[in-house]
Amino acid sequence: MADLDQVKKEKDFFTNIPMETPGFFLRGAGSFDWGMKNRLARIFSPSSGRTVMLAIDHGYFQGPTSGLERIDLTIVPLVPQADALMLTRGILRSTIPPSANKAIVIRASGGPSILKELSNEEIAVDIEDAIRMNVSAMAVQVYVGSEFETKTIRNMTKLVDAGLRYGMPVLAVTAVGKEMVRDAKYFRLACRICAELGAQFVKTYYVAEDFDTVTASCPVPIVMAGGKKLPELDALTMAYKAVQEGAAGVDMGRNIFQSDAPSAMMTAVTKVVHENMEPKHALELYKELKNKKR
Repeated sequence: MADLDQVKKEKDFFTNIPMETPGFFLRGAGSFDWGMKNRLARIFSPSSGRTVMLAIDHGYFQGPTSGLERIDLTIVPLVPQADALMLTRGILRSTIPPSANKAIVIRASGGPSILKELSNEEIAVDIEDAIRMNVSAMAVQVYVGSEFETKTIRNMTKLVDAGLRYGMPVLAVTAVGKEMVRDAKYFRLACRICAELGAQFVKTYYVAEDFDTVTASCPVPIVMAGGKKLPELDALTMAYKAVQEGAAGVDMGRNIFQSDAPSAMMTAVTKVVHENMEPKHALELYKELKNKKR
């Protein structure tokens, strides 16, 4: 049995030494099958090794979130600017044009609404339907430390098993409930568990202190969650710091579609993620594009 007392307290994450990626441009993916790598290369740019995902799956437990009331009017025009879309199969089939030809990360877990215990989720999409929709990855919520922790981890491992049979990557989303602490120690634990049990990439939140230890200790790519709506400069700064500290991109929703100028914000975030543009310059670009639109 593991020593829970942790006699040795010191840890060295070697944050200054990048993990080698033999066989493929993404960390931890060198031994994957061709189909798995191909799907990941749709999501992550082979030139930068990063991604800008547009998250619009909030409705699966929140209903018509502000900014997502009419996805056909507010989101579809933004699709060409994203590397990938994270959404539900209902919205994909009903609203997103098949001609968009973007990488799709399908929300594959669900069940409770915001009125119930969110961690009590089930697998909500069959692997065969994901293949039918030609998606690039399946996303599952994992609630480490929650009431239904084991259940959500089991949801993930079931999808990982199915994905390995068909070359389908699984994105594990580290959920944070009301009682969970948002710090590097928690996210190191949650992200590492997801990677250890087979997730091909992980989505987690940025923390100002020691985020580089979260990315360094996770052997697969980490995508930063956008979280709640922030002022544009704060959101751009968060994205910049995340990728500089080892994240392989961002999955932003509210900081895009709840912005005063969503298209301009998409452009600014893309510059930050793929071209390392500094936040102050990205904000200037955002303002310029916003004024031009007006």
